[in-house]
Amino acid sequence: MKPSTTSRKGATLRICEIYASVQGEGLLTGTPSVFLRMSGCNLRCWFCDTPFASWSPEGDYLTLDEIVLQVVSHQLNHVVITGGEPFIHLGLAELCERLHQLGYHLTIETAGTIFLPVFCDLISISPKLSSSAPPPAQVSWHRNHHQRRERIDVVGKLIASHPYQLKFVVDNLGDALEVLEYLEKLGPHDGDRVLLMPQGTAVEQLQQQAEWLIPWCREHNLRFCERAHIHWFGSRRGT
Repeated sequence: MKPSTTSRKGATLRICEIYASVQGEGLLTGTPSVFLRMSGCNLRCWFCDTPFASWSPEGDYLTLDEIVLQVVSHQLNHVVITGGEPFIHLGLAELCERLHQLGYHLTIETAGTIFLPVFCDLISISPKLSSSAPPPAQVSWHRNHHQRRERIDVVGKLIASHPYQLKFVVDNLGDALEVLEYLEKLGPHDGDRVLLMPQGTAVEQLQQQAEWLIPWCREHNLRFCERAHIHWFGSRRGT
């Protein structure tokens, strides 16, 4: 994994894709946004729906100027920096500062395993539960994933430093109960900023999950998070 490098043009970042769409998850659902997907990840969730940025990372190495030009070309006010895992890229802070100076609203999506001092208007943290690990047969990544996935100290620093949302991918009741355990270990937090999102990439699967997860969230004063972009566009890259 080689997330960033340098050249005679200066620092470069490996970018998987940059595209315009509508935010389909979280507190800003429905917001037209430019999605800037960085390539490379320090985790390997079995349910990852962007394997082209994690399991088999793709993308070109672009300078900050090249990245900013592509973002500006879409003529939208909101930028979502996602991955992969943006925080493995040492040039993230400088990129955020450049976009902030241009007046963009910045969301960074992260698993919350690495802390870097960066600017953003919303940090969207998706901590990975114990069930997220790849199969044990993938010995190295199974071990590394479990060693890296839970960094409550990092998540605490992130939510203390930025406006935040905590977004958990939930596949079953056991996952939902683990969220409660995680929140107890985390300490003070705003339950209105804790979102539980059903695992799945098909509309029918998400609807089945919602039948039990919506009332469960209501019972525990947490928020249900729809994967609205799948309902709008299907499970398609670039949406």
